[in-house]
Amino acid sequence: MTQPPHEQTTASSPEELREQVEHTREELGQTVEALAAEADVKARAQEKAAEVKQQAAAKAGELKAKVAHTAAQVQEKIPDPVKDKATYAAGQARAKAAQATSLLQEKAPEPVRQKAALGAQAARDNRTLLLTAAGVAVLVWLACRRRKG
Repeated sequence: MTQPPHEQTTASSPEELREQVEHTREELGQTVEALAAEADVKARAQEKAAEVKQQAAAKAGELKAKVAHTAAQVQEKIPDPVKDKATYAAGQARAKAAQATSLLQEKAPEPVRQKAALGAQAARDNRTLLLTAAGVAVLVWLACRRRKG
């Protein structure tokens, strides 16, 4: 029979012995659970992936806010005549796009029309991003043109 460790005293009654056994079982169960959790590579990888995904979403939100802030600052600095020209150009672009759409619907084969519809839907889904990018592009173009002229 094995001897108990030096720091533990032997049980003086069967009831104390049962309590020691129950305590030892609980400790052993906790140790096994901890080891199993460390050995579960798939679960740890999923936790890490979720953490990285959350960090990426937070970073994307920060960047989106920064872009919106920068776009607002740029729009504040644009002179009114430039804004008017941009509005006029946007109107012309809309008119040309409508004209091209009607021409496409008349002349294009069905598979091409389907792909065009998918592209238009993607553009509508990302309208804010596309408009912001177009606005920034116009502003950069106007700023470069102004410096040269």
